[in-house]
Amino acid sequence: MKMPDAKEIAAFIPAQTAPGAATIVPEIKLYLATEVTPIWHLAEQRLKGNDPLPPPYWAFAWPGGQGLARYMLDHPDTVCGKRVLDFAAGCGIAAIASMKAGAERVLAADIDPFAQVAIGLNAELNGVTVDLAALDFEKPFTRADVILAGDVCYQQAMSAVTLRWLYLCITKGVRVLLADPGRAYVPDSGLVKLASYDVPVSRDLEDRDSRTVTIWDVGLPESAN
Repeated sequence: MKMPDAKEIAAFIPAQTAPGAATIVPEIKLYLATEVTPIWHLAEQRLKGNDPLPPPYWAFAWPGGQGLARYMLDHPDTVCGKRVLDFAAGCGIAAIASMKAGAERVLAADIDPFAQVAIGLNAELNGVTVDLAALDFEKPFTRADVILAGDVCYQQAMSAVTLRWLYLCITKGVRVLLADPGRAYVPDSGLVKLASYDVPVSRDLEDRDSRTVTIWDVGLPESAN
């Protein structure tokens, strides 16, 4: 009983998606689901006898990732010549945008093995290279000058762990940019607004037709100063 291997995942992704572009980042091509329900069911039913497969979050360009990608392309000095980590990267749109903006090297981290393969396939679609990174939440990540975090504050327990780790990275001089589409557990201090974008979203995935994504430059909370 095991997860499909990388070769099978690499065949599954282009077979069940189509190359397309995110709404506010037309410069970047991605393997995207054209309808939500079919691929969601396929991920659940694929390879009977294996362990359940994770939901196909990698098949959608979520608003947080789109906002980060748009900001990188519009403000390339943010990452040009720098080492970048795209945290909880999903389809890898922010990582790809960082490479297009001139980053020295981009790493992407995601716990979903399907996302890990999708990031590589999407990077190849755009003629760039994005490498994968493993993270230890007990240690700051110092192999990046900039960490990009898109939409990571939607669940309380996960947000607490993630923010604790991001603050550890900040204490080591790493810059953190957070893209928030209005989630409940975003920090209430230590944030500097850089930009905002209205991102159209699907009613199949969200409870509205668009979300306003704010790009925050993250500093330590007031309680830590």
